[in-house]
Amino acid sequence: MSSSAPMAPGGAADSIADGVDAEVIAGNQRVFTGRMGLIIAAACILYTGMHIYSMNVQPIETWVYRLLHVTGGLMLGFLLFASRPLRDDAPAGQSYRLTEKLLLAAAAAGILVAAGQLAAMFLADDRVVTGAPATKHLYTFGYPLIAGTALALLASWMAPARGRGRLGAADTLLALAAVVVGGYIIGHADFLRIRAQVFPHVNDMWAAVAGILLILELTRRLAGMALVVIVGLFLAYGFVGPWLPGVLNHRGYAPGRFFAFIYTDNGILGPTTAISSTYIILFIAFAAFLQASRVGEYFVNFAFAAAGAMRGGPAKVAVFASGLMGMINGTSAGNVVSTGSLTIPLMKKVGYRPQTAASVEAAASSGGQIMPPIMGAGAFIMAEITGIPYTEIVIAAAIPALLYFLSVYFMVDKEALRNGMQGLPRDQLPRFSALARRAFLFLPIVILVVALFLGYSVIRAGTVAMAAAAVVSWFTPHRMLLREVLYALELTARMSLQLVAVCAAAGVIVGVIALTGIGTRFSSMLLGLAGESQFVALVFAMLVSIILGMGMPTTAAYAVAAAVIAPGLIRMGIEPLTAHFFIFYYAVMSAITPPVALASYAGAAIAQSDPMKTSVESFKIGLAAFIVPFIFFYNAPMLMQGSWFEVAHVFVTATIGIYLLASGVQGWLFGRLGWPLRIIAMAAALAMISGGWVSDAIGFAAGAAIFLVQRARPAAVTPARRTG
Repeated sequence: MSSSAPMAPGGAADSIADGVDAEVIAGNQRVFTGRMGLIIAAACILYTGMHIYSMNVQPIETWVYRLLHVTGGLMLGFLLFASRPLRDDAPAGQSYRLTEKLLLAAAAAGILVAAGQLAAMFLADDRVVTGAPATKHLYTFGYPLIAGTALALLASWMAPARGRGRLGAADTLLALAAVVVGGYIIGHADFLRIRAQVFPHVNDMWAAVAGILLILELTRRLAGMALVVIVGLFLAYGFVGPWLPGVLNHRGYAPGRFFAFIYTDNGILGPTTAISSTYIILFIAFAAFLQASRVGEYFVNFAFAAAGAMRGGPAKVAVFASGLMGMINGTSAGNVVSTGSLTIPLMKKVGYRPQTAASVEAAASSGGQIMPPIMGAGAFIMAEITGIPYTEIVIAAAIPALLYFLSVYFMVDKEALRNGMQGLPRDQLPRFSALARRAFLFLPIVILVVALFLGYSVIRAGTVAMAAAAVVSWFTPHRMLLREVLYALELTARMSLQLVAVCAAAGVIVGVIALTGIGTRFSSMLLGLAGESQFVALVFAMLVSIILGMGMPTTAAYAVAAAVIAPGLIRMGIEPLTAHFFIFYYAVMSAITPPVALASYAGAAIAQSDPMKTSVESFKIGLAAFIVPFIFFYNAPMLMQGSWFEVAHVFVTATIGIYLLASGVQGWLFGRLGWPLRIIAMAAALAMISGGWVSDAIGFAAGAAIFLVQRARPAAVTPARRTG
């Protein structure tokens, strides 16, 4: 699909979002054509097909399934993504230098020897070792594998910049190394569970080390260095712990046991990979089917038709459309780029400053991950970790999510009102009547929600919704036939690679926590520092969740934070649902928290604004999300825990409080507000959000006082109209 510019003034637009391409090609992503393109596409389709088949038709043994998930993701990742940014103008005949040729030759020798030995093990059925560790393949598998992998990594870093359509030799070797590691561990899956705990073979250790190196390298290519550094620190802790003081001290572990343990279901193959190989990849496939069928474009067009003509219309469209799509695809920065490529230029057109346009998009896209029923797969992750029923989690998430999006909506409305902004002309918007006749395109979302609440499994409900996206497209000009289905399967694999890598990397952290017991000791330390104060403990939890989220995607940040922080909060008497929601909210909002705000940076790149100023403004627009978690801690009815009257009371008063908060932040209530009145408005907002009868009365009184002051001494200034 090719991107299209907004319609020119005066032209009727049936589809504002027509042709918007949500697949963003990163600087180091290869784009293959011809025979190689077909081979890669087929591999991607098989990778996605394996997941869907196993989840719905014939389950694969759990360990083998997760290993296929990680191994296939690593292989495709190295084939599709280079170690450095690629050049579109790289010369076709570029060759390697002598040093690079020698490195490649040595790497190829080591990996090929290991691959040959792996084949020999399978042919001779010499995979299961009982009793004392065998040494038959000691020098012909483990050592060549780790040496070849390390040399291939070095060669990939030293390789000259190449064109997008060329496959690097080093990356091909790394893809082969990933297959060898996965094949070895799959062949030994039946007994590695026991051997990792008791007598790991030296080949197990080297296979695990090679696998961890490959995971970290792909994570670096797809998600940057932050998560790699964090994982490196945890790995180092596994060995230096015996020399550390206090809560960080542990007894130490032999390298063989340590690395073999990390590559079991206690670590890399544990909860994070379990989630990425089921719920996450399923809903990435759902998002891919919405894109390939162009049903997802309908959501954006519907938002433009409904709100595009209102003041600041494109910003209000961004709140709705980005929240909806962010809920489905679960990646804040990715959603900013896909929907923001349309909404940000239009926001600038009606008068929003570039950094404000980027900030609104970043705040809305990040908020999609707290929006039920999918929550960017967060609801399913939380259900998996806590054992709390999915339906209970979704119901509890409703009011906080609605308050957040109301807050963002009020923020953009006040900004538009203060600056006299207008919406887009009707003749540049899709026709609402035409879109209303196609409201059946919302059916995939409706079917998903209904199926989940009828008690269908998440896998079955997601699969049915995915099929529904294809079926409803048959009643549009863009029917989804075999070619489009195959494209959606290919797109799913490409979109999932980053999450495969980061969830596996987060699994390393989870494995270290499980082996060393640092999670339990950290919880004890948290209890000691907080004393009897739950509030202090929550502040610590907030800071840790935000810091972790700055270095990794939400799913990984939440999984790690839940392992480290949640047990301590629960031991202090905080309800498990509240504790996990609290951690999850701050992990999500780290995407718009300075100084490392990945969603804000993505928006700034599109808007051509200053990244740091954009992140600060994103924080301001999403401020409600940083307040609400403390509020639902003190007011359980905000999580639907209480009588209907209590829930209604909290929702109504919190909505008024959110309105006052937006008014105070933006400096406009019934007119322009000076700083004294802004501070009073924000204080009134906090009182209203907290939900008590006394605090509500204080908030109402403060709001009424502001109204009377403005009536007696009008502070409103007729806003100057801004049109970009």
